[in-house]
Amino acid sequence: MAALEDAGFYCVDNMPVDLLPKFLELPMERDSEIAGIALVMDLREKGFLDKYQSIFTKLKHKGYNFEILFLEAEEEILVQRYSTTRRQHPLSLGKSLLEGIRAEKEQLKDLRTAADLVMNTSGFNVHELKSKILDITQRSKKLVPMRINVLSFGFKYGIPYDADLIMDVRFLVNPYFIPELKELDGETQEIKAFVLEHLETRAFLEKYLELLDYLIPLYEKEGKAYLTIALGCTGGRHRSVAIAGAIFEHIRAMGKTVEINHRDRDQL
Repeated sequence: MAALEDAGFYCVDNMPVDLLPKFLELPMERDSEIAGIALVMDLREKGFLDKYQSIFTKLKHKGYNFEILFLEAEEEILVQRYSTTRRQHPLSLGKSLLEGIRAEKEQLKDLRTAADLVMNTSGFNVHELKSKILDITQRSKKLVPMRINVLSFGFKYGIPYDADLIMDVRFLVNPYFIPELKELDGETQEIKAFVLEHLETRAFLEKYLELLDYLIPLYEKEGKAYLTIALGCTGGRHRSVAIAGAIFEHIRAMGKTVEINHRDRDQL
């Protein structure tokens, strides 16, 4: 569910199959950013097995295009997972956990046969499972892209807690010590020229932007929904702001969804 939500799907857990036709009749805006609808159904609903087949068939006859993804795992893995989460199996009332798992497997065999895709999750950890689910969602053309936030900050005010990548740019030439530049900030042309045109800055940006060009597609492939790139200098007013701006422009030119924030630019 979390993976599908990160991919931009509208998700409903434990959807009663009786309500599915009415749910699908709800109006959806054509310009909506929703990539699709994902509904989780299982034996928690007592009438599911008796009704799903006829309802699914009627919906397909009406022209609804949907796929059934069937998740399963080996018995010993399911026993281990139930023991870890301490959840009750829906069919284990008056039975052992293993008996409940086997009864579920038997009752769902027709649905498994009808599924468009069967995924055995026995060998996956939570991150690998998310990656597999995201691979499936790639077929949707409206996937919500990873959102990138470029953030400037000052180390004297603390490291941002939500940063994924932190780069310390205090090694760069500091305009704070130039009297006519001290009161300006990194968004002014004077500060940008002073910082960005310095030989060491140009060399640094060439290497760091090359690193980001390599990393960003890997984060997207991993299924990350948000990526915060934080640039820090002493006060967060000059160097970090100018460098953050240069990185923001580079990522925007890549066609990525990116925003920029200057946390400490206006600190006195």
